[in-house]
Parts: sequence; structure tokens; C-alpha cells
Amino acid sequence: HVQLVESGGGSVQAGGSLRLSCVASGYTLLMNMGWFRQAPGKEREAVAVIDMDGKINYADSVKDRFTISRDNDKPTLYLQMDSLKPEDTAMYYCAAELDLGGCTPTPAAFRYWAQGTQVTVS
Repeated sequence: HVQLVESGGGSVQAGGSLRLSCVASGYTLLMNMGWFRQAPGKEREAVAVIDMDGKINYADSVKDRFTISRDNDKPTLYLQMDSLKPEDTAMYYCAAELDLGGCTPTPAAFRYWAQGTQVTVS
């Protein structure tokens, strides 16, 4: 059974930075992991995903501003968010799923979810 616990959200001014962390338990190296977000009235969307081999996929809206990384020894997933914009305001979720032959950057492709952490950019 996989459990994910997030930390690191908060409020920041536009142009600022935040770093999200997600600690996994019951984790295996054979898992894809990702960050998703959901703003009020909008569907949950992928921000960045990283497969078990380290291949990364970013949403176009965050390319060159956000960086996803994973430390398999801890094991922890990170999201470094720089040059934040008001439109980045959302609840951010860490997610994980076993790699069964691919890493699809959609919420439906991930079974395990953290509780969510709020990011507000003003």
C-alpha cells in the first residue's frame, strides 16, 4: 500500500518561488510519479510527471519555470516552482502509480494520491 504525504505549499507574490515535497511510503522503484493541480471550477491537470527511468513530461504552461525531480533513496518527489504566476494558483497534488509500460500524464492514470497542498500566487 502506497502512501504519499505532501508539504511545501503556501502563498507567494508573482515572480516568487516555492518548493513542494512528497514523501512516499510503501514505495517501489517501479513507480511513475507526478504533480497535478486543480484550480476552483477547473479540472485536475498534470503539471509534470516523471517515470521510473527518470523521463520527464511537463505541461506547456510550466515549461522552463518548474522542475520535477525524485530522490529514490529517501524516497521523495519534488517540484521546484520558479517565476510563479497568479494563474499557477491551485491545489497541488502528488500522485504515484506502478509503471506497467508507460507514463500517461493524466489523473486517471494514477491510483495513489496525496492530500493536496494549496499554492496561492498574488
